[in-house]
Amino acid sequence: MAGRPKDHLFIIVGGTGDLARRKLLPALYASSREQRDWGLKVLCTGRRAMEQEEFLEQVGENLQDPEALNWLSRKVSYFSLKGHGFAGLRHLVEEWEREGRVSGNRVIYCALPPSVLDKTVEELGGAGLAKGPGWVRLVIEKPFGHDLHSAKELNRLIHTWFDEDQVYRIDHYLGKETVQNLLFFRFANTIFESIWNRDWIDHVQITVAEEIGVGTRAGYYDTVGAVRDMIQNHLTQLLVLTAMEMPASFDADSIRYEKVKALKSILPIGPDDVVLGQYGPGSVAGVPVPGYRDEPGIPHSSTCETFAAIKINMANLRWQGVPFYLRTGKRLKKRITKIEVVFKCIPAALFQPFDSCRLESNRLSIHLQPNEGFDLLFEVKRPGQPVSLDQRTLSFRYRDAFGELPDPYSTLINDIVNGDQTLFVRSDEVEWAWKIYDPVIEADLPVHLHPAGSWGPDAADELLSREGRRWFNP
Repeated sequence: MAGRPKDHLFIIVGGTGDLARRKLLPALYASSREQRDWGLKVLCTGRRAMEQEEFLEQVGENLQDPEALNWLSRKVSYFSLKGHGFAGLRHLVEEWEREGRVSGNRVIYCALPPSVLDKTVEELGGAGLAKGPGWVRLVIEKPFGHDLHSAKELNRLIHTWFDEDQVYRIDHYLGKETVQNLLFFRFANTIFESIWNRDWIDHVQITVAEEIGVGTRAGYYDTVGAVRDMIQNHLTQLLVLTAMEMPASFDADSIRYEKVKALKSILPIGPDDVVLGQYGPGSVAGVPVPGYRDEPGIPHSSTCETFAAIKINMANLRWQGVPFYLRTGKRLKKRITKIEVVFKCIPAALFQPFDSCRLESNRLSIHLQPNEGFDLLFEVKRPGQPVSLDQRTLSFRYRDAFGELPDPYSTLINDIVNGDQTLFVRSDEVEWAWKIYDPVIEADLPVHLHPAGSWGPDAADELLSREGRRWFNP
């Protein structure tokens, strides 16, 4: 959403980790190709003692072509914190700045597990890296805290050293072009904005489904679960972008103000509005897969939820009486992220006399991944007699119109460098989200088993069917 990136030093704390290798360095390389005169220098840090050549060989696995490897050798350096600490890092950075090798602008990206984030922020601030001759920006990956109390403590610690306008809490979902376009789709099109309310919409479904299991994240995931890992951040971000009021302008402060206002309108979630599940043995895409408790590193007695479906009600003029259903899970039938806006059925009984007529609700199906785009489903009459109605689709696909979409991390990194906080989460937004879901996490709710490769437990279907609704599965 921003313009040309400004010259800076990009420091990756945790520069030997999976996130740096798979996402950050490829995204920085992609941005450098677009901005060939960009004054960028990347400094990766880690606890391991290793030479520059060893580091480049390790991280170069994800940058295979000769041009990328050349960029890596010219632009990326490694600094070991072992024996030097963050004070040593500060001395190196200041030396480079004095020599004119880098500008005084710094991005500090914490590509770290949550368990070491508090200590790292304390060490960064204590070493004097929070201030510099130019701007300094701190980037923190989700999850931000483990609950409301830990999120508040982390915010307090960060604000000891960094001002809020220096902090970029990153959620890569918000870097997706399709997610950003939710705002433009709504507010730039009269045909949709005029009916985006309780008068026309029956309910909204937001689904983030994954085919994969826990993979190498077993030790972490079993302490977190689906509500913390996905609902509290990714799905709630999609919820507020769908539900928020029109901002006064398209600047970061106005948009983030409306997002928080939407969060504040969410009513307390009762136990009858939550369904938790855990996948058992089954098959995904025709391939047999083990159950969650049979995954490497998972205790056989684990009650961690790998699936969650939650009904959200909002107390405001636009959405009073319109439920939002959030659903996510691992080892589900198909990988998809989508929003279904389900409109109310026509109130007239005009078509009731015709036994062969069956009215379906109009739906706007917003596909965020894969096959990004929109489908508008509507009713038409089939030719001939007897009278029969059929549902048809108007479709738009981003790839057909614009080709390959940018990588979310490239988009977000450019925004960080340009100081655009529109797509980043504010401290009070994080705390309000935890306030909503803490009671769900703390409640002793049953966890329903379901086979891998399904759409979740039967109780999730009942969450909708008891009110005459159903999930729209692909």
